[in-house]
Amino acid sequence: MIAQFKVVPIGKGESLSSFVAECVSIVDRSGLSYQLTPMSTILEGDYDEVMSIIKSCRDRMLELSDRVAISIEIDDRKGRQDAMAEKVRNVQEKLAKKRKR
Repeated sequence: MIAQFKVVPIGKGESLSSFVAECVSIVDRSGLSYQLTPMSTILEGDYDEVMSIIKSCRDRMLELSDRVAISIEIDDRKGRQDAMAEKVRNVQEKLAKKRKR
């Protein structure tokens, strides 16, 4: 499965990069494939692994803040591995075909 998520501490000011770094460190230590984007983190793995990482990020943010907002979007498809890279490749291939016309 692929999950796009963000865990945002409430009431901690405008700059949240130090909080994002805390969560990305947790994700990185997991060993799962992930991609950091300007607005969220995308994580790939089985359901239990992914949800455990998101929970760990949530728990860490609650150590640093009294309140957090969490957004999660999930794409869960049977029999797929390396789906993040495959999705990007498929779009890039279609764009390349379109440009050749």
